[in-house]
Amino acid sequence: MTAVLASAPGKVVLCGEYAVLDGAAAVSMAINCRANVKVSDFDGDWHRVSAPGYSSLEGRFVSNGATVDWLQGEHEYRIVDAVWRTVGRMRNGYLSIELDTRAFLDDVAGSKIGVGSSAALTVALAAALSESSDVLDPAMRAHSMFQQGVGSGVDIATGVSGGLIEYRMNEATISRLRWPAGLAYRLVWTGVPANTRTKLDKLQLAGHRASRTSLASAAETMAKAWRSASAVMSEYPAYIETLRQFSVDHDLGIFDAGHDKLVTEAAAAGLVYKPCGAGGGDVGILLGEDDEQLDDFMIRRKAWGRQVLNARLEPDGVEMEQR
Repeated sequence: MTAVLASAPGKVVLCGEYAVLDGAAAVSMAINCRANVKVSDFDGDWHRVSAPGYSSLEGRFVSNGATVDWLQGEHEYRIVDAVWRTVGRMRNGYLSIELDTRAFLDDVAGSKIGVGSSAALTVALAAALSESSDVLDPAMRAHSMFQQGVGSGVDIATGVSGGLIEYRMNEATISRLRWPAGLAYRLVWTGVPANTRTKLDKLQLAGHRASRTSLASAAETMAKAWRSASAVMSEYPAYIETLRQFSVDHDLGIFDAGHDKLVTEAAAAGLVYKPCGAGGGDVGILLGEDDEQLDDFMIRRKAWGRQVLNARLEPDGVEMEQR
């Protein structure tokens, strides 16, 4: 029996959040929290799905080509449904599909840390089922189906590519970047999960405000700044203020859950802090030129309940192997 194993990393969006939907550049970093998938032959009368740490319910479905008929677990395993309908499968017989996203959970509270687990899982599952790591297009289509057409695809692009990338939604163009020399960082978990879909729905209802155009322009400037540490540190304050006004105008609460306080405190210490992604919880990034200064800053604010994630830049994207 041959098993196919695949994995893909999560992501943190560093700039261009929301603006990427309007064609602006986004910069995103892959992190070493990986979703893992194992696909193997199953001696049964249906395809079996399991997800330790996510659901105790075993998913069961049968399929004829790209069609999927669920016997149980349809709601829990909508990602499997979307990827299967997009990719299908390469082998005959029934399959056991094991999904593992435990690396994306807070060890203490057990809540999901918002660093792109669903996208990473989509990429890994698409690779395992197609037995190929060339899955950007099918993973994009499957995740769009899963999210009912909402989102930019930057998380899928990061999961496929790995590393630090500049991404544009139009035609899903990806440019690899190098992490700027002399730029230290810490990823900070607020302890408050955020719902990106809710934020995007609110953005759509708010209509187009002037600050949305300003954010797109600021995102282009910020993306160019990611070529050097000094440019990153000097350009971020203006970008953050534009993002703040955009958040206020569209009632998004991007700087809620303690992000705003960290932005202010970091600036006073000569550092940069910004919320990442949809904001209102989840994670942020603290930036500076010195590791010790970043650690000292966070130690002094440990009582705030913020946790420095044990997550680093992941150079590798989707990986697939057969055993």
